Amino acid sequence: MSVICPVTSSNRSYSSDGMSSFVAIPPDYYMETTEIPLTRHECLEQHSKIGALTATLLLKLNDTVIVEVKNNLLTENTAIHWHGIRQIGTPWFDGTEGVTQCPVLPGDTFVYKFVVDRPGTYLYHAHYGMQREAGLYGSIRVALPDGQSEPFAYDYDRSIILNDWYHKSTYEQAAGLSSTDFQWVGEPQSLLIQGKGRLNCSTANSPLKADVCNNTNPECSLYSMTVVPGKTYRLRISSLTALSALSFQIEGHNMTVVEADGHYVEPFVVKNLFIYSGETYSVLVKTDKDPSRNYWATTNVVSRNSTTPPGLAIFNYYPNHPRRSPPTLSPPGPLWNDVDSRFNQSLAIKARKGHIHSPPATSDRVIVLLNTQNEVNGTRRWSVNDVSFNLPHTPYLIALKENLLHTFSQTPPPEGYDFANYNISIDQEDNNGTTSDAIYRLQFDSTVDIILQNANSMVAEVSETHPWHLHGHDFWVLGYGRGKFDRINDPKKYNLVDPIMKNTVPVHPYGWTALRFKADNPGVWAFHCHIESHFLMGMRVTFEEGIERVGKLPSSIMGCGETKHFREP
Repeated sequence: MSVICPVTSSNRSYSSDGMSSFVAIPPDYYMETTEIPLTRHECLEQHSKIGALTATLLLKLNDTVIVEVKNNLLTENTAIHWHGIRQIGTPWFDGTEGVTQCPVLPGDTFVYKFVVDRPGTYLYHAHYGMQREAGLYGSIRVALPDGQSEPFAYDYDRSIILNDWYHKSTYEQAAGLSSTDFQWVGEPQSLLIQGKGRLNCSTANSPLKADVCNNTNPECSLYSMTVVPGKTYRLRISSLTALSALSFQIEGHNMTVVEADGHYVEPFVVKNLFIYSGETYSVLVKTDKDPSRNYWATTNVVSRNSTTPPGLAIFNYYPNHPRRSPPTLSPPGPLWNDVDSRFNQSLAIKARKGHIHSPPATSDRVIVLLNTQNEVNGTRRWSVNDVSFNLPHTPYLIALKENLLHTFSQTPPPEGYDFANYNISIDQEDNNGTTSDAIYRLQFDSTVDIILQNANSMVAEVSETHPWHLHGHDFWVLGYGRGKFDRINDPKKYNLVDPIMKNTVPVHPYGWTALRFKADNPGVWAFHCHIESHFLMGMRVTFEEGIERVGKLPSSIMGCGETKHFREP
């Protein structure tokens, strides 16, 4: 059993990049959240919400994990989501504020307890406001039990989180997004590899003074991954970007993709790995190049015509100095608007032979979710089928279990749009939308198809890439397509032979993505775009299934809305 408890002076450490980190003292992990001045990102001082940031939780299959989170933020609530952990039998510990629990108030402690039921690469991060973007996140590795082996061999195992970084605080960004005088967040100023990046202070938009930006400080060195020549490394690469779709490459090295979101992939080789917010991949890299030098690892923004410079790190061949710059220029990334390459990678991801979990041949219900941008009461919103999501004051799980149905709308949300007349390729003449807190109620153990349909936004000739993440489940990715989904012919092309299972998937510009899942995990589960600003602006839905099978709710998840009197002291 792995345990995460409040930090104490005896087991807290600080990493070389100035961030608080947490070390495992078997069988315990330790975590708390607080807000501290940051000087690590380009050495530009900012504030960040810190939970075991950049720390990797090392677990084993079937471990019971107890996570005690102390909220030391002075003015903000929080909640922690265990991204990719299905929470079978513990839906109240999914960590989704407003859906499965009330938030953790400042000064309070909340205990999560769940079982990790599948090996693989996962994440944890804040699921309140825009706190994930502010730095509250980390990796989870779930290993097989002793004596069991994976279907690929490697010598060493490393985790890398890719992220983007804004100089504006999340408070400023959220205020601009929700204002009637809409202010878009814009492009991030930097890309980070394992929490580190660098900014050219003099060329920054509004050049930064030396007292707030000093990239010559040794603490501002790039992230360096030291490797031994002649070995094979498993790199668990994850993205928790607030906005950006990314590519990742290691100069001169191929990468063999072997895992995606905790499921084994039929291996294929890439030079650039395309990765979207909320996704995790494992790639195998052989350190078989000239050992007398170091190499660049780079990440670039794709799918947006971004001004954000590439993120850099050093792939350090031992015994070269880890800060020794490679003798070459960093390799250029792929073209930002090369949709074909990204689309082809999506198609290439199939379940590994011998590890295929076959989907049901047919579904019981089809829900089409058109990704739209709308004006709602004078504000700009992201929506699904022209309906933008609002959270109720009482979390759904509690409201449904305690029969507080008056706390949210009982009018079902739409399951499609005007298929015949809606032109996905243009900005609509009427962009008005509505808001709702209604949810989709699914028959327990039924098979559900979700069609994610992309369209033009309210900006001419712009269709964005949206990564969608489903809580509480893995789904089969049955197919991707371009243009408008054809309800008659496109299902005939579904991959029912070896589809990969994932928990996060992109829908490409002006395209569609088809998913299938079993509604067999009793609870209430969020499904949303993993772009932080889109999520805040209402691009999300909620599914309920088998609520009558959910056990007695712990009082610790209560205390907000109409549940204030339910909480036990």
